Amino acid sequence: MNTGLKDLATARSMPTRTTLAESAPANGSGLRGKRVGMVVFSSYPADPRPRRAAAALVKEGMHIDLICEADPNLPRRENVNGMEIIRIPIKHHRGGKLSYAYQYSAFIFMSACVLAWRSLRRRYDLVYIHNMPDVLVLSALIPKLFGAKVILDLHDPMPELMTTIFNFEESSAAVRLIARLEKMSMALADQVLTVNVACKRIFGSRSCRPEKIAVIMNSPDEEVFPFRAPSADAFAKKGLNHPFVIMYHGSLVERNGLDLAVDAIARVRPTIPHAELRIYGTGTPFLDRVMENVNKMGLNESVHYLGPKRLEDLVPAIADCHVGVIPNHRNPFTEINTPTRIFEYLALGKPVVAPRTPGIQDYFDQRSLLFFESGNSEDLAQQIKYAFSHADEMMQIAKQGQQVYLAHAWSQERQKLVNLVDELLA
Repeated sequence: MNTGLKDLATARSMPTRTTLAESAPANGSGLRGKRVGMVVFSSYPADPRPRRAAAALVKEGMHIDLICEADPNLPRRENVNGMEIIRIPIKHHRGGKLSYAYQYSAFIFMSACVLAWRSLRRRYDLVYIHNMPDVLVLSALIPKLFGAKVILDLHDPMPELMTTIFNFEESSAAVRLIARLEKMSMALADQVLTVNVACKRIFGSRSCRPEKIAVIMNSPDEEVFPFRAPSADAFAKKGLNHPFVIMYHGSLVERNGLDLAVDAIARVRPTIPHAELRIYGTGTPFLDRVMENVNKMGLNESVHYLGPKRLEDLVPAIADCHVGVIPNHRNPFTEINTPTRIFEYLALGKPVVAPRTPGIQDYFDQRSLLFFESGNSEDLAQQIKYAFSHADEMMQIAKQGQQVYLAHAWSQERQKLVNLVDELLA
């Protein structure tokens, strides 16, 4: 194992592979030449938030060593426009509690070894940690001892997410332990980032003083999702003999409610015979169960699973739909989540049907989204039928939703991130 870690940690000249996430460094940046160690227990460049954050810092002229999980289709090491990507030979698999604990522990240990080895050779100015897990921040201990600043970017609140995944009681020992680890992890960081104001409220009330927490929204990159005003032609084409396309994309897990969307399609078919649900995402056992139910319900002509898509390939798929749906079940996690998918639909001029939850209503109202009662497939079906029969109103809702999107566009969120890093390292 030591030989493998040393091999992973050793810098080499690698072939360059260009992606949309990278661009030329900005002129005159005060961050130019600074060294960053970035750690994320997911696949790069597939995970959008680390991809956007890394691209923002590379554009300022920073040099990044990005440590992520293995991907069988990508090299173990490569250089991409000033960023070296180091893929740890551990793959994140969904499983039980012990499986998660093993994967997290092994990845933390190996990431810590890589960062420590490289810190001994040339010190980092910044270590940028993406959760999950929160305790991945432990991999930054050696660089921090040598003077590096540490950012902990909390994509998800782990107590709420683990409560949802494993059906833990909120008062259980496991949830209390996870909450303590959250507090410890924030204490180790110099700056905490999170994805919305709902998460900031929670973290600020239980684990960290609010002044230490900044919100960087999960807005889609405009280079990938170019802004398009709602098209009247797209709404006018629909009719009883033309497919009315409802789109779902994202993680195919139970909390995100794909089963509710399928049930809603069954409910709208008598009114909209040509309603069609198109599903995009990486296959899971939950998806298999849903598609088995699709077959039993006789919905094979109305529900289509079209596989995973790169972010760039989602653009024409969204352009070809009439409405996007966020069919969440009601649970502690979805109550505070603000799904990026909402902004992706809106960026391309599509109205969205979304659950009426605090994490979404912090930003949107009934003028900018079409709301349904979270977890209620009958109400979801009613809103889909409303969207079908009120084309003019859907145009206005999409326009109002785009105003919210533009207020939190990535170009603005990116500048907030750069300013935070500049201030932290000043």
